[in-house]
Amino acid sequence: MKMAVHKLSIDEFDEIDYNLIAIHTSLEDYRLAYFINQKLPINLAKSSDEVHINIKEGETKFSRFYFYDEESTVGWNLVENINEVIQKNNGSTQDLFSDTNEGITTKVYLLPEFKKADYFLKIENADDSIDINKIKTILNTIENITTVYTVETKQIKSKNNLIF
Repeated sequence: MKMAVHKLSIDEFDEIDYNLIAIHTSLEDYRLAYFINQKLPINLAKSSDEVHINIKEGETKFSRFYFYDEESTVGWNLVENINEVIQKNNGSTQDLFSDTNEGITTKVYLLPEFKKADYFLKIENADDSIDINKIKTILNTIENITTVYTVETKQIKSKNNLIF
């Protein structure tokens, strides 16, 4: 009796099943989520499951708002792109400021190749029923959003940061 062998190509796992929209705005995360909820038929809510990133300077968490549309099985994530890591002064160096409890702040980006984007709207399992161009047009009507654009997933070097 011969067993069938099924080989899986690594490319099969690298398949992108989401759309990513970059958002430039001065709005705070909760206000942006509120305005998106007003304009789109979704209900983004603050998720306790924040996005954790570890870099050599330390660890940080990016706020995340999430909505799962059970009817269309589409997941919506609004995630901030910019945060900070504060390195504490460990006191090992003696200088003018060694007795202060201040730390060094380092900016951290969820997707470092898109440093100008403030937030990303990640739409998972979006089929043809969701018109990304229409969503971008609607998002552009929100006051204080300066620009919105689709991110080509091939341009993303740090795709692993989008696994959440």
